[in-house]
Amino acid sequence: MGNQLDRITHLNYSELPTGDPSGLEKDELRVGVAYFFSDEEEETADERTPSDCGGFGKDLSPADEDGGVPEGPFSLSEVEYSAFRAHECIFSKLRENEDLDVYAATTLLGVCKPGDLLELVAAAQPPHWAVCEHDGRVIHLHKGEIRRDALLEVCNGRRGRIANGRYRYRPLPADLVVQNAAGHVGLRSDEISWTNSESFAAWCRFGKREFKAGGEAHSAEPQYLLKVRLAGSGVHTLVFRSLEDLIRERRRVDASGILEELSLVSGGKE
Repeated sequence: MGNQLDRITHLNYSELPTGDPSGLEKDELRVGVAYFFSDEEEETADERTPSDCGGFGKDLSPADEDGGVPEGPFSLSEVEYSAFRAHECIFSKLRENEDLDVYAATTLLGVCKPGDLLELVAAAQPPHWAVCEHDGRVIHLHKGEIRRDALLEVCNGRRGRIANGRYRYRPLPADLVVQNAAGHVGLRSDEISWTNSESFAAWCRFGKREFKAGGEAHSAEPQYLLKVRLAGSGVHTLVFRSLEDLIRERRRVDASGILEELSLVSGGKE
């Protein structure tokens, strides 16, 4: 542990990992923490097979001349976003700025490294996120449990991408990312502090308490802006009082393609 502390002393307090990588958290200060064992939208979506998801396999995995499935890359039609806190961009998923192609699990196995974040996608589902470990295994939050599984099993027909740069926070060292994830394997239900796989994976990599359920106080004034780019309807700007709320709404839009404009700022359409 001594060497590990030496490696992260350069980080600000807000960037320190809020979990004890060796096990359960003990004396962490919590602000209105409410525990959830999984998002309803994620629980429902993860029970679906690829064939239930708008023809994912058919659209993205056409058979080649030998009857096999090509490795990719493939391009998806996805909602694009950028998110801000106090005018600082904290999240970006814009095709103009990055490669959003997705790849088969076998391709991901050959390029991902321990500590990488994987984003697995399928039509009509929120993305499923996982932390790469070793030997083709990943650690992820799935159906109310933090699990260690083989990447090929987790993909289950979905394609994916490495999403290390999606959030703009400074990452922790790769070995600490893996240790954060591994230290929580086996937790279930009310032992879990994250509402979906993305929040868990992002917390492991960045160590910011904002990714936890109730990890930050809801201020009287909105703290976050989410700019949503929907095809044919321009850019919509929504406001949120916590990162948790922003992530939940963004994932709901990913799953449904429907934008609820109840929290649009004045002149939100651009």
